[in-house]
Amino acid sequence: MELSRDWLSDYVDLPATAELAERLTAVGLAVEGVAERHGDTLLDVDVTTNRPDCMCHLGVAREIAVATGTALRPPAIEPAEAAEAAADVIAITIEDAEGCPRYAARVVRGLRVGESPEWLRRRLEAIGLRPINNVVDVTNYVLWETGQPLHAFDLEKLAGARIVVRRAAAGERLVTLDGEERELDPEVLVIADAERPVALAGIMGGLESEVTGTTRTVLLESAHFDPRRVRRGAARLGMHTDASHRFERGTDPSAPPGAAARAAALLAEVAGGEVLSGVVDVTTAELPGALSGRLEQRRLEAFAGLAVEAEEVERILEGLGFGVSPEGDGAWRVAVPSWRHYDFRDRRPDGDVWEADLFEEVMRHVGFDRIPAALPPVEGPDAGESSAHELRQRLRETLAGFGLAEAVTFAFHSREEDGLAPETWSRGEPVELANPLSELYGVMRRSLVPGLLGAARFNLNRGARAVRLFEIGHLFPASDALEVETVAVVAGGTLGTPWEGERILDLFDVKGWMETLAGSRSVAVGARRAELRGVVPGTGAELLVAGTVVGWLGRLDAPDEREALYAAEIETAVLAGAERFYDVAAPSRFPAVEVDLTLTHPLSLPWSELAAAVEELRPATLVDFWLQDRYRGEGVPDGAVNTTIGFRYNAPDRSLSQDEVNELHSTLSAELARRFGPGS
Repeated sequence: MELSRDWLSDYVDLPATAELAERLTAVGLAVEGVAERHGDTLLDVDVTTNRPDCMCHLGVAREIAVATGTALRPPAIEPAEAAEAAADVIAITIEDAEGCPRYAARVVRGLRVGESPEWLRRRLEAIGLRPINNVVDVTNYVLWETGQPLHAFDLEKLAGARIVVRRAAAGERLVTLDGEERELDPEVLVIADAERPVALAGIMGGLESEVTGTTRTVLLESAHFDPRRVRRGAARLGMHTDASHRFERGTDPSAPPGAAARAAALLAEVAGGEVLSGVVDVTTAELPGALSGRLEQRRLEAFAGLAVEAEEVERILEGLGFGVSPEGDGAWRVAVPSWRHYDFRDRRPDGDVWEADLFEEVMRHVGFDRIPAALPPVEGPDAGESSAHELRQRLRETLAGFGLAEAVTFAFHSREEDGLAPETWSRGEPVELANPLSELYGVMRRSLVPGLLGAARFNLNRGARAVRLFEIGHLFPASDALEVETVAVVAGGTLGTPWEGERILDLFDVKGWMETLAGSRSVAVGARRAELRGVVPGTGAELLVAGTVVGWLGRLDAPDEREALYAAEIETAVLAGAERFYDVAAPSRFPAVEVDLTLTHPLSLPWSELAAAVEELRPATLVDFWLQDRYRGEGVPDGAVNTTIGFRYNAPDRSLSQDEVNELHSTLSAELARRFGPGS
């Protein structure tokens, strides 16, 4: 919003414009631009929605006074009054106490409606407002001076000289000042006279009661309306005005009488009228109560990491309008000013305002730039990196060493995506979000894999030849279950280049990563064949530690994918074992001999049992073995599979002869055939 420098100077001594802009920005009122208009300097100030008190010149002047250490000069508001009382000529009734906690009115009689004086027109034109007449211009002036919206009625046009604040009746109509006829309903709060609605409360006046050139007596409305009621009414009617903009954010409940008096005094000055004595001020029991809280200097300094003198704390808070009462031992009871009520309405369970909010009021004027850049100290026996954080870091390092890239995905997804992964951690229905971003993010995740699958698809669709992604994060099995932290991987595609050699990622890559990841933490993980939701039949397996299912792996059942995608997921809690350290020996300088074995065995026999048998029978010179191939097809009996295993023999002190290798290998092969071959 644009504010006039000349106007601000009425209330406070100002520094140079550049310094003024810097000071305001430092206290949270960012000046986004400076312009010249009608011989005045305009400051474009970004006022956040929680600071409606600064949507006016007086509110910003208060901040400037505290920031610069100068005195605030509020305007005089008490008008000279006639003998006749306003209460004798107007009656006010509030029927909707929730929608209108306070309604104040002043009456000015014998005025002459006409053009405003030059100083008033110049002020309004400088901030982009069009002068209309001296009565309307005064209400706009007071709005931009104090932040309190006002409206002027031609009192002689109000039936029964009566104001009634009520909800509109269904089907009632009102022609507003913009000439539009509007159909009303009970969601809209109206100002009515004894017969009909004459204004939309907090939004816009009605055409039938407007001030014209023949008006001689005006009723000045200065009310406090409920922000929610104004917001609903304006939204229902598709309207937005300067008044509704402020009421929707929350105005000062104590301001109506003073703003009405200020406007009445100005009207007497610029329109020649006389102000009837007294303000007709009707309030309800729904006025916001006083807010207060306790502030301790010791805690303020610990929070800021900076010494702040007690005198400075009191100067800042009192300058901002807070009531400050010392309680001893460097503590104060701090009363929140009424114009900040809507900024401090979030309170502690004991009813006090949050102490941290009071810290902010002090520190933004002390200067956030004065706070030293330092991490807060960590004390106690658990100071430093937690074991859980250290575990995550070790898992990241290991997976990155495999060539995987870490991804971070949303903690929620759609119900359709919820069914893309096995039900390993599912407990009934997923947890639904009460207010999701969209249907695509309606439930809390119960697996990391759907999010990683989306990231993998994104990369493959944009030309990536291979994807290798991992994520560490929390799952939400059900509303009555604790969170579960897992680590998941999704991979697929082709590695390498045609001229350097290519390799297609497969299920055994994923399985090897999981086994090595667990092994790096001294945890033995096994795999057991299983039919899993979202996994291609025959490729799924449950991951087990000490016989307990802690994860799964398999090829994802996504037939539309350009590349086959494989995934695995395991609980991080089971990987919290001791970090494994390996004894590394120099490789033998003598040549190794590699041979293989093709074994026909039942299809139901898992590789893990074959590998365990090789480990058991392993001769001293067998340094490595691996699964080389599995084949089902012509020449292989039904229900069987040919598994080819590669072996590498090597001795540290000599070259092995072929006869020696053949003898060792024949013995091993015969025993494997006896145990697992046909007829075993």
